[in-house]
Amino acid sequence: MGVFKFRMPDVGEGVAEAEVVVWHVQIGDQVEEDQSLVDVMTDKATVDMSSPVDGVVKALHGEIGQMVPVGAVLLEIEVEGDVEEDGQTISERAPEPEPVAAKAAPAVVEPVRPEIPTSPSAPMISADSDPGLAWPGRGEGDAPLASPATRQRAYELGIPLQFVSGTGPGGRITSEDLDAFIARGPMDMPHQMGLVRRMEVDSQKVVGLRRKIAEKMQDSKRRIPHFGYVEAFDLTELEKLRKLMNEERGASRPKLTLLPYFMRAVAQLQPEFPHINAVYDDEAGILHRHQGVHIGIATQTPGGLMVPVVRHAEARDIWDCAAELIKVTSAARDGTVTREMLSGSTLTLTSLGTLGGISATPVINAPEVAIIGPNKLEQRPIVIDGQVVIRTMMNVSTAFDHRIVDGHDAARFVQRLKRLVENPALLFLEQH
Repeated sequence: MGVFKFRMPDVGEGVAEAEVVVWHVQIGDQVEEDQSLVDVMTDKATVDMSSPVDGVVKALHGEIGQMVPVGAVLLEIEVEGDVEEDGQTISERAPEPEPVAAKAAPAVVEPVRPEIPTSPSAPMISADSDPGLAWPGRGEGDAPLASPATRQRAYELGIPLQFVSGTGPGGRITSEDLDAFIARGPMDMPHQMGLVRRMEVDSQKVVGLRRKIAEKMQDSKRRIPHFGYVEAFDLTELEKLRKLMNEERGASRPKLTLLPYFMRAVAQLQPEFPHINAVYDDEAGILHRHQGVHIGIATQTPGGLMVPVVRHAEARDIWDCAAELIKVTSAARDGTVTREMLSGSTLTLTSLGTLGGISATPVINAPEVAIIGPNKLEQRPIVIDGQVVIRTMMNVSTAFDHRIVDGHDAARFVQRLKRLVENPALLFLEQH
């Protein structure tokens, strides 16, 4: 028998250390080759570390949230036979880690989807009705382990994960475990109609992607003097055009939302406002004004906020903008997004309109200098030529880096943007 020491591998791109996000095994677990051991997060991606050997876990090194340097021992596995050079020979044969989620480049602070849903369809369960169902197989304070896809499905089904027994490695909850939970059927929850005083405090360490989002938001607000500007847009004609184009589109074309029109409008305004389609290196004191329009799309995912990028919007028509938008946001949500998809944006669009709200205060996606936030679309009474008429209106929230963009220029940009989307025929004129 020997002890194989699994070390933090070099994940490339000059990364010197990584943060322990979640352990998939515990001391005493039997593990097999290629079985998930631990997820770690670098500045670029979350990486799933797999076992290169079969054996039994003897020791874990590193707590959740701890930074571990490359080359440090992460865990020890007892294996059959001898291990050369304290496990280093086998470690060198370990497969390259595979990214499972990429770096977030957040633009707007949004609430994390709750770990324990309160959906009306959630099964009624309590520890009183069946004590064996409360935290099955877990110690007090231990959080249930599950993949993002399983958590998403549990949320949609209204299943609180703390009551589900996990049959996967290390007690991880699988999709089959959710099916088994549903098959047991609902049970009554005591006091469900009464008001009960709750004294518990759920303390969670902020780690992983959520910590990266927090750090970037704090850095953006601390370093950038935000200037906000909100204007009401009359989108009556744009909505008529959008619905007509969707009705006439072929089966091969994507369904149009409002964002592709905003993308085309921003692309048309780039020559007039090059300092807004830009990134600012404040340490070097250099503003990089881009001719290519690479638009970040703030996207809420099961793991947190990400900003995948639609590149070269200036070279795409409405349909192409829509298709690429669907491609990159879908990749962010299903975990297949690449690092390249999450970098290089020159301006960000963030939309909370589907959730309501009349205005927002978006946070600039540093090092960009501007962000645009369409809000809720609604019908309002508007006075036109002395007559009250009903129009389809939207408030559009924007924020600018006041070190680079003066208030006058910001207002001019928004008014030019308004003119284009309120008169959508202008979006289809040939640009010179």
